[in-house]
Order: sequence, then C-alpha cells, then structure tokens
Amino acid sequence: MATFKAWVVEKGEGGQSLAFKDFDEADLMDGDVTVRVTHSGLNYKDGLAMTGRMPVVRRFPMIPGIDFAGVVERSEHPDYKSGDAVVLTGWGVGETHLGAYAERARVKGDWLVPLPEGLSPAQAMAIGTAGYTAMLCVIALEAHGLSPEAGPAVVSGAAGGVGSVGVSLLARAGWHVLAVTGRGDEAEYLKGLGAAEILDRAELAADPKPLAKERWAAGLDTVGSKPLANLLAMTKAGGGIAACGNAAGMDLPSSVAPFILRGVSLFGINSVTTPQGPRRAAWARLARDLDLDALARMTTTVGLEEVGRLGETILGGKVRGRTVVAIA
Repeated sequence: MATFKAWVVEKGEGGQSLAFKDFDEADLMDGDVTVRVTHSGLNYKDGLAMTGRMPVVRRFPMIPGIDFAGVVERSEHPDYKSGDAVVLTGWGVGETHLGAYAERARVKGDWLVPLPEGLSPAQAMAIGTAGYTAMLCVIALEAHGLSPEAGPAVVSGAAGGVGSVGVSLLARAGWHVLAVTGRGDEAEYLKGLGAAEILDRAELAADPKPLAKERWAAGLDTVGSKPLANLLAMTKAGGGIAACGNAAGMDLPSSVAPFILRGVSLFGINSVTTPQGPRRAAWARLARDLDLDALARMTTTVGLEEVGRLGETILGGKVRGRTVVAIA
C-alpha cells in the first residue's frame, strides 16, 4: 500500500486541527471500490468540517470533502470496473466516512453513480453536491405541478453554490427568477445566470408575519430560519418552497397559516441518502438541462493544497457560486 496527499481533521486535547499530510492507503475505511479522485468541490458542510464550527465530523481522523469525481482503480462491485469514471455525493462521506480532499478514496459502490454522459469530471464537480441538490429542489417543485405560468420563483442565498445553480436551472426552464442576496455587488453576476430581479436579503430578515403579500409561486431556500418563514408567508396560494439549507439557522419561526389558509407546501430536500433511481435521474437532468456556459461562469478552480484555507471563507458567505478542487 502507498501513501497519498490528503487534508486530515484530527482531534486532540487542544481541540480540532486540520493538516495537509501523507495518508496511508492501508488506513482507508471499508468499501468495495477504490477511486483515484480527480476533482472535488467546496461546500458549506465542508467548511463546517474543516473549521469545527459545528460537529459535522463524527469520527477522527477524518478526511473532509463530501463529493468527488474520479476513476475506479479497483472494484469488487459488480457495476464498476477499473477505468470507470464515477461521481459521488453524500452518504456521510467527509463526515463519518473518509472523504474527498485526498488523492484516493475507498467507498461502497452503491454510493456511486457513473459520470453522466456529456459532463467532464471537472464539470461534474462544478455541479457537485450543491448543483445536484438544486436539481432535486427543481424536481420537487415540478412534481407538485408548479410551472412558470403560476408566477415567479424565488431563490434565497442566490450567490452561493446551490443558489447559483438553482437560478440558472429555473431561468433556463422559463421561470421569472427573483434572486435573494445580501451581496449587492453580485447583482450582475446573478443576472448573467438568468435572474430577472435582485432582492436584498434584508427584505426576508424581519420577524415573519403569519401571512404577507403573495409574491411568488415557487421557491428554493438554502438558508432556513426567518428567511424561510418569510418566503412561506409570501408564497402564492397553491405554491411551494423547496428547502435544503440552514445557513441562517435550524429554526423555523413560522405558523400554520401559509399551509392551511393558502395551501402552500414545504418540500424538504435531503440530498445525502437519495436512492439510486432519483439520484441518477437528477444527474441525467443536470447533464441535459444545465447551461454549461453558465456553469463555467459560476465556477472557480483551486488546487487540493489550497482548499484548507477556504473553510472560513465559505462559512462567511464570501464564496461566489461553485469552487472546484482539482486533485489530479
């Protein structure tokens, strides 16, 4: 067995630490597929794992990084063979199972999906967990029967990874997209992704009323707490909000009013343990429907050795769009 470079989170008497070091392949966890990781991504959860700001990491030592694209080196799984290009998101990788900020990963083959046709590994990780989650949100809204004819769609945290992909997907599908951000200097960036209007996040930060003026038919929320409560209070009758994040908090200071007086629906999106069928369908939709030019505009690339410094940056809301980590 050989060693390879990896970011490693460890915990000692002085608390949690993060170091870029050599890791012994013999210390990888159980799995029936070993992958040479070529690309990963930077996600909010990765920032939490690297900084220890929340107890995301639940075993030590841990290699952070919750998603990757790569090439199978060894496989005992019937669906994969050496040389196959694969993608992984979720399943506790980077939290309870050694993750993606490394040159090698060993995982369960049931967690993988084949690299979608039409996407390069770098593009797959430009999409990553964030874009995949945004696609699940869009699918949930569509499954409820919502369409652009019902009215506008709103996206909170629009300049972030999930939000940026969400804005692009919804705009390309014909929605009039209202992009919510606290970063006014990102207005042109968001309009370039297809946003029709820019809303200051301060409009959603006040204590929510049970009901407010109806403003949108659908929404994608990445932040939770008061902003989500306000989104619900402003959703049109019969509309719905897909919620997938908690950047503003885990609480939801809402009431039953939007649900019982307007028939508003709240769709919870869990992208971590999505079954294989819906998971592959979402990736197929991304390969087909996402504007790859828009994806390129929202993407920055860093090397593996650089990602360790970006934990606080993404938690501070200072990362625009998607960050790809080029590993090999």
